Amino acid sequence: MEVSEQPDAVAAPADPQQLAEAVAAAMLERDAASTMLGMQIEAAGPGYARVAMIVRDDMVNGHQTCHGGLIFSLADSAFAFACNSDNQNTVGAACNIDYLRPGLAGDRLVAEAEKRFGAGRSGVYDVTVRNQRDEIIVLFRGKSHRVRGEVLETMRDNAAR
Repeated sequence: MEVSEQPDAVAAPADPQQLAEAVAAAMLERDAASTMLGMQIEAAGPGYARVAMIVRDDMVNGHQTCHGGLIFSLADSAFAFACNSDNQNTVGAACNIDYLRPGLAGDRLVAEAEKRFGAGRSGVYDVTVRNQRDEIIVLFRGKSHRVRGEVLETMRDNAAR
């Protein structure tokens, strides 16, 4: 039996800004749900992410406003990009969301996530979703929990799965 040689580990960028950008790009590439909803990462940094989405006609509910679950998804995706920005696998542990205004078909919604606190394996992030008129649509607070592993895994790690 011949064993194929696996490539060495892919080095993650050492610069925190470049690392956050690389992590966000890798996560979005694997994120079929966010991609399907048309989300685009506008900015990523250490403990920070800004993600945009246009409300399409197929995203409105019976009240002709954007379905709250889809706005939640936008806020949750920004939260995920922000809390994984240091390349440590991190998941949501809890969240709270306040819907303040409706999103309408054609609106451009932007979710801005910022780290507020971090200690040990836990973090707290605030996400504000605004429309193109800079009106606040949603306030979201997420609590994160760090788990094992890194976002930017090596090819060897992936081959072992």
